[in-house]
Amino acid sequence: MRESMQIWFQAIRPFTLSAAVVPVLVGSTLAVESGAFHAFLFILVLIGSVLVQCGTNLTDEYADHDADTAQHKVQAPYKVIARGLLTPAAVLRGALTCFGLAALIGVYLVTQTGWPLAVVCLASVGVAYCYSAGPLPLGNVALGEPLVFVFMGPVMVLGSFYVQTQTLTWPAVWLSLPVACLVTAILIANNLRDANEDRLSGKTTLVHLWGRQPVALLYCALLLIAFASIAMLVLTRLGSWPWLAPLLILPQAIAVARKVWQSTERPDLHQALRGTAQLHLRFGLLLSAALVLGSFLP
Repeated sequence: MRESMQIWFQAIRPFTLSAAVVPVLVGSTLAVESGAFHAFLFILVLIGSVLVQCGTNLTDEYADHDADTAQHKVQAPYKVIARGLLTPAAVLRGALTCFGLAALIGVYLVTQTGWPLAVVCLASVGVAYCYSAGPLPLGNVALGEPLVFVFMGPVMVLGSFYVQTQTLTWPAVWLSLPVACLVTAILIANNLRDANEDRLSGKTTLVHLWGRQPVALLYCALLLIAFASIAMLVLTRLGSWPWLAPLLILPQAIAVARKVWQSTERPDLHQALRGTAQLHLRFGLLLSAALVLGSFLP
């Protein structure tokens, strides 16, 4: 039983789950400042978001096992099908179970909020599944970056805020921007690392459409926008001074951006990918803590 749980733990790729946690934390903690925070709803949204991310990862694992493309992939430790740890059918059932449970949570949340959330939930689950699966996976036709930017930035942050407040505000809109930028930067770092494998397997990303250097420049621009947007919110008094907390990790952001800009070898880009994921998580945690602290200031 324990060994089976460890295998499934690998399959859901826990190192990616911060991408599902950070937007919920930011949107929900901003609601504290509005005087509206319901712990039970927050927990449900967080679980639902993580389930969708797990379902997406399992769907990608299932789709990635295709014989025509798998031969060009580097077999990472989390590739449970290729290593014979789980069958394709089991992984598919796991993905559908995750999406099904997330849908049930979504139905309950809709009953507690309103129909606009139903549109968000349906669109999110649909995009999550179609990202890697279906006759034309969206992530294989250079739509990965814009979809991740929209759905793991504004959609998730604003959706989490809406569950708590049943309304939307401009600060919530603007705070979704740095979250969107950093989670998209994770995908860009991943695609830069996997550029050769993706080309051989027929997957099209922005790296293949634009070239390596322009995409590396986009990566640096996203990091710049993420940090600059927080400073602008404080300078324009849309946010309080504790919101500047994420600037504490600006040196880390500069170091990771330099590695992405200068590196061409897979091991170096893999380190940059891990660094970007850590940057996204730390930025989100610092911003969430700052939002809670800011809610107690006059």
